[in-house]
Amino acid sequence: MKLPMTCIAALCAASPALSQGVCAGAVSDGQWIGGTQSASDVTTADTHREQLALILGDNAYVGLFSLSDSTPVRIEAAGRGAGDPLIEVFDSTGSIIGSDDDSGGNNAARIEQELAAGDYCVKMTSYEGAPLSAFLRIGRQDQEPLTPGMASANTRPAEAGNCANALPFGALGGTQTGAVDDNGFWSFTLTEPTALTITADNADADPKISLLDADATEIAENDDHDGLNARIDVTSPLEAGDYCLAVGAVNDTSLPIDITISVYDPAAALVELINKGEVAPKLDGTTPVTDLGVLQTTQRHDLQTSGDVQWFTITMPQASLLLAEAIAPVDGDPWLVIFDALGRKVGFSDDTGESLNSTIPLRINAGTYIIGTKQVDPDVSGIVQLLLERFVPAD
Repeated sequence: MKLPMTCIAALCAASPALSQGVCAGAVSDGQWIGGTQSASDVTTADTHREQLALILGDNAYVGLFSLSDSTPVRIEAAGRGAGDPLIEVFDSTGSIIGSDDDSGGNNAARIEQELAAGDYCVKMTSYEGAPLSAFLRIGRQDQEPLTPGMASANTRPAEAGNCANALPFGALGGTQTGAVDDNGFWSFTLTEPTALTITADNADADPKISLLDADATEIAENDDHDGLNARIDVTSPLEAGDYCLAVGAVNDTSLPIDITISVYDPAAALVELINKGEVAPKLDGTTPVTDLGVLQTTQRHDLQTSGDVQWFTITMPQASLLLAEAIAPVDGDPWLVIFDALGRKVGFSDDTGESLNSTIPLRINAGTYIIGTKQVDPDVSGIVQLLLERFVPAD
């Protein structure tokens, strides 16, 4: 038996299997899950590919894989012990095409989806930033799974009905509202090949959704995409035909859930990622970015923030230590991220120690950097102090 390769997320730069420039800068450096790009071609692999990663704090592990042809894949992450991994999948354009937290059962993550030929990135992080040792496995759906799947969990979408009894959803672009107890299935028809975005919103219910074809074969599923809300982006057009959406609720099946099914809009999906701080904005004026100029010693900026990221640029005149802090002087939970000018994430912080404030100490070279901050709770709008300090080595 071939042992899986091990990578400590904070030290992945030491690995010769690392690759840069994939997924259009949506993630930082990643590691080919098979050791090389050709060995990471899941379409032709004789068995699944697997890595063991140790993730510390707010770091992430990024696994890369390739498909030489359209392939039904299974992407899984399972923590050792009580670990709780989250995964996000990006295509070569940097668009997020899937995310999951607990669909593998027992806190494991699992995504099953048919993907077109190309290169893909899987970003694995730890829920709430707790230290995590976890396996990431990528393979075809006909190969051995790592996780038991939702069938063993208590969070499977509603079992009380089936797609034959699903209620008609109506025209794409609309929203339907209902509790899982009243209806767990919605049907719709595509008259032409169409890429889709499906969302399920009510964090108190914690919705889960599964997209099924006319034969009740699962195409995609999601639990926690945006907080506890669910979202599926099918970026490759689905064939014309009949489809069914199964809806479940982890917390409370009696609460109403807002379901929206619409045509996938790559530009809107990118805007959402930028607003969430998962991708850095381009510095071309399409996203509001405040230039804070050259950081000589210290700067302080008082901001009125909410759930969408506010973006800034800062210029470092020479290689230095940057200390960036986001502090809520009253109530709030600020969040902080830093990208370089090419959009590669170089620093991230949510909670520092026992505080809800965020701190990033970072040794960086001269150049321009993009800084984003927001409130973790989108319903909170309060003052956040953005503090920036530059330290240079003593002569």
